[in-house]
Amino acid sequence: MTNPVKRYVPALPKIWLLLIAGLAWSSIGLFLNLTALAWLPPLSNSNTPILLGIGLLLALAIGILGFSLFAKKNIQRIQRLPEKACVFAFQEWTSYPLIVVMITMGFFLRHSSIPKTLLAPMYIGIGGGLIIASLHYYRTVSVNLEKKISE
Repeated sequence: MTNPVKRYVPALPKIWLLLIAGLAWSSIGLFLNLTALAWLPPLSNSNTPILLGIGLLLALAIGILGFSLFAKKNIQRIQRLPEKACVFAFQEWTSYPLIVVMITMGFFLRHSSIPKTLLAPMYIGIGGGLIIASLHYYRTVSVNLEKKISE
């Protein structure tokens, strides 16, 4: 007997889950970077290039040493799913509470008394790290599409 609830689960092919994950990560990264850039003074200010440099170094470190590891693990998890899976499975279920915590922390940081120019490098670091890690999803989508085309 089939599960009647499964009929109502919004399911997509795995390749779409990979694309949705990549788009989510890079969209959030872009949002964080645009927010940070709006907080920085004009480039003519002598501190701005230093703050940008710190943010870019953080982005490389966070992207390569942190978020890329999570992205690769998530890609492997998605590839183990059935050919069609729930659209919300683009992230591991245990990641959703972490996402809520990060959004809440971002809200409180943005509304705290910490100067926005000091928050900007951290936002650039996290946003850039997300963008760097999202490239793993796009590469995996590309490889999977090439395989399907060659079959």
